[in-house]
Amino acid sequence: MAIRETVGIDGTPLVYSVTGAPEARPLVLLHGWAQSSKCWGADVLDDFAARYRVIAVDLRGHGYSGAPDTGYDDSAIWAGDVDAVLAAESVTSGAVLLGWSYGGLVICDFLEAHGTGAVDAVVFVGAITSIGRGELGGKVGSAMRAAIPCAMSDEPRDAIRALGAFGTALTGSPEGKGAQSQALFGASLSTPPRVRAALFDRAASHDDLLRSLDIPALVVHGTADSVVDVAAGRHAAGLIPKAQASFWDGCAHGPFVEDPERFVKEVGHFVDNLGEERQPR
Repeated sequence: MAIRETVGIDGTPLVYSVTGAPEARPLVLLHGWAQSSKCWGADVLDDFAARYRVIAVDLRGHGYSGAPDTGYDDSAIWAGDVDAVLAAESVTSGAVLLGWSYGGLVICDFLEAHGTGAVDAVVFVGAITSIGRGELGGKVGSAMRAAIPCAMSDEPRDAIRALGAFGTALTGSPEGKGAQSQALFGASLSTPPRVRAALFDRAASHDDLLRSLDIPALVVHGTADSVVDVAAGRHAAGLIPKAQASFWDGCAHGPFVEDPERFVKEVGHFVDNLGEERQPR
C-alpha cells in the first residue's frame, strides 16, 4: 500500500492510499461522516485491490487529511478535493466512484462540477445525495437524529455517549464484528467536533444531477439503516436513469461490515459488467 498526499483547491492537504495494479480500473472510495479511509476494513480493501486500483481517500477534516477551519459548506471545495486526487493519480477515464453515507454527497458534488468524463460509474452505499431541510435524498434515520447535537459537542461525556450509540447503528450487531465496531467508534471520536458539526452546516440539492446522470449507478442500502434512512436510497435509485438497486433486508448502515463478502461480490459484479465503450484505454 502506498500512502500519498495532494492538496485541495484551498490548499488543504488530502491524504489517500493506493493499492492494486497500476493498470487496473480505478475504484475511488469515499467514506462517511466522522470516519476515515480505514472504515472499509482490511479484507474488503484487499479483495478490491486484487481486481482494481483502489484509491481510498481521507476526506478533509478526517483521518490524516488536513482539517481547515472553513470550507465544509462549499460544494465546489468538496468537488475540488475529488478532482485533486484524480489528477494526482492521472485518472482521466474509467474510474468508479464509491461513496458511503456522506461520501455519496461528495460524489454528487464532484459530478455536478466536473461531469462524468473521467467516471464510468458510481456506487452509493447507505448514502445521502443531497443535504438540507426537505431534501429527500438527505433523509436521516432515528440514530442520526438522536446523536445530534451531542455528537458535535466539545464535552467528552456528551460526545462519547452520543457517538457510542451512533457507532452501534453503523454496524448493527453482527457476530464477531466488535473490533471493527470499536475502530469505527474511535474514528468518530478522533474527528474534530467542529468538523463533525460543519459537515451538516450546508445545503445542496443534487436531484437534477441524478435525473440527468449519463452513467450507471449501483445503490446499496440496508433496510434497517437508522443513520441514513432507506428512503434516501430509494429516492436516488428512482431518479437515476441507469440505476441498479440492492436493498439488504435487515442490514444497518454498514453493509461492508455486516457482510463483506456479499458487498465485494455485488460491487464487483456491477463494476465488471460495465459497458466496454468507456473502459480505460
